[in-house]
Amino acid sequence: MKRLALAVALLASSAAIAQSGTLSGVDKALMDDSVKPGDNFDDYANGTWRKTAQIPADRSAIGVGLDVSLKAEARNAAIIKGAAAAKSAPGSDQQRIADYYAAFVDTAGIEARGLRPIQGDLAAIAAIRDKRALSAAIGAAMRSDTDPFNNNNYASTNNLFGLFVSQDLNRPTRNVPYLMQGGLGLPDRDYYLSDKPDMAEIRTAYRAYLTQLMQLAGLSDPQGRADRVFALEMKIAAAQTDIIASQDAHKGDNPWTRADFTTRAPGMDWNAFWTAAGMPANQRDFIAWQPEAITKLSALVASEPLQSWQDWLAFHTVNQVTSVLPKAINDASFDFYGRTLTGTPAQQPRDKRGIAAVNGALGEAVGKIYAQRYFPASSKVEIQKMVANIVAAFDRRIAALDWMAPATKAEARRKLAVLKVGVGYPDHWWNYPIYAVRADDPVGNAQRAKLSLYRYHLSKLGKPVDRSEWWMTPQTVNAVNLPLQNALNFPAAILESPYFDPRFDAAANYGAIGSVIGHEISHSFDNLGSDFDSTGRLHNWWTPADLARFEAAGKALVAQYDAYEALPGLHLNGEQELGENIADVAGLTAAFEAYHASLGGKPAPVIDGLTGDQRFFLAFAQSWRTKMRDKALRARIATDVHAPAPWRVLTVRNLDGWYAPFQVKPGQKLYLTPEKRVHVW
Repeated sequence: MKRLALAVALLASSAAIAQSGTLSGVDKALMDDSVKPGDNFDDYANGTWRKTAQIPADRSAIGVGLDVSLKAEARNAAIIKGAAAAKSAPGSDQQRIADYYAAFVDTAGIEARGLRPIQGDLAAIAAIRDKRALSAAIGAAMRSDTDPFNNNNYASTNNLFGLFVSQDLNRPTRNVPYLMQGGLGLPDRDYYLSDKPDMAEIRTAYRAYLTQLMQLAGLSDPQGRADRVFALEMKIAAAQTDIIASQDAHKGDNPWTRADFTTRAPGMDWNAFWTAAGMPANQRDFIAWQPEAITKLSALVASEPLQSWQDWLAFHTVNQVTSVLPKAINDASFDFYGRTLTGTPAQQPRDKRGIAAVNGALGEAVGKIYAQRYFPASSKVEIQKMVANIVAAFDRRIAALDWMAPATKAEARRKLAVLKVGVGYPDHWWNYPIYAVRADDPVGNAQRAKLSLYRYHLSKLGKPVDRSEWWMTPQTVNAVNLPLQNALNFPAAILESPYFDPRFDAAANYGAIGSVIGHEISHSFDNLGSDFDSTGRLHNWWTPADLARFEAAGKALVAQYDAYEALPGLHLNGEQELGENIADVAGLTAAFEAYHASLGGKPAPVIDGLTGDQRFFLAFAQSWRTKMRDKALRARIATDVHAPAPWRVLTVRNLDGWYAPFQVKPGQKLYLTPEKRVHVW
């Protein structure tokens, strides 16, 4: 189902070499032998590194994912530089890449244009005179920037609603639009509703930012506008569905017709909304993912003063393009979203932000070049072989389950048999509507990029479902399970050392990238993926006894992660993170068994004094090596469905095979008696 969220974890500076020349894939210099593996396996594997590692001023965290991302970033920079030098024909992908980047980094031009690029938008908002026009403005602003299945985006849009287009939960041969909640400037509803002191401090800083941005945008009465926006967003937050309920596909499975929005969610002029949103007139069927929130948000359109909504629209119009507005606005945005929310002292250099912006807007165009230039066919073949081995290991585990009924087991194995795996890059590329990119219009470029992506998703309506569709670009350092498509994507950029290296011993590759592969396969059987059958249809294919056994294992994992205290008084949220934690333990287990099967009955070599099993688990732990600022850690725990990396490492305590290689004994902090170890699958 979900992205692996490899945002943080440092490339091994060295790796031991066996006499045969095979790299062990484990850097012993990063380990802390003073820590017992059974007390804290993450500190044992990464403790010496963590004591001395420094987080750069322009980062909220560092780790392996960052280093691999920097490698991809350097390659992307070369692609962009090459596009600029090529001087290709206007409208070609090469020229659009060059012009998008040139516009983004042209700070002199941005300063000279000032607020002119958004004045037309602000004037249109000021001209709204009634709720019908307001409904049209809200609809016109909607974009495809939410995603309940592939990207953990349940309320991520600044707009009041976001749209996701994919196959129908109940009729998987057709695509339908999913309407999802949004409307907040802070990351999640809890930032508004929580009574914790740190959240109250953020709210105070956010109100100051609202005022500052209104003033910098040249709007009258900035304080009054900011007060109205904050009051409205407090009501929007109270109307939203929380992140735990939003992850439940059964709660999200609410087929509504076009007419239902008027009767079930009065307040919005839905005809004006859908027309302005560009929704085809013949599109009658929808899925209301958070129906109660949709009803309450629509009611707010009717009940709240028009001026409050105009101020809210003005703020979010500016807030979504701060990176391409004058420096004072850009700095104010970073000061709040960077320094205050994540504790990051300094903003990244403009050129690096430009590379990210090009990837966000023209990811497919860059990705085609990236895949061709940087991903060898040999790596694709090797990863495909590893995927097949880990799928086979998972299948053997399911076949051997003594608690699962034959019918449930048969459907689980059928899901594996038809699993569609994409490695490196897609078989065919998204057919985006081509949009104009101008070297003197960075604001327009950003807005047109979002509109083009939105129109692409709308274009899927009425067309057959494409199970091979990718949801990541090749230059993305991440991986994803797509439950509706029963498919996996492993982009080229993550298939790099130390996650994967053809020179590494098998133990390290299976422990690092193998655990990633296993994790994504396992999402087909986590608390969300297990609700979908082999065709991507949402229905219960479990017997009651099987489901009870599965849910009991999930509750045990929730309790295990609830007990972890990340900062004084701040515990992890095991229920919020359950799907990812299931995927971690099940995926690591399958990767471990696949590694043993790959030995073909032969003993694993000892390399640099480490056995094969030790290298496997250490490579896994070092692939999650992470150091994070406290504010960033707090934000992650509040909003992310993944446990922070140091605690993901600790899932090893649930694997029987981890105990003997590291002599883990009763009394040590991570020791679990066999009956307390959570196996799930």
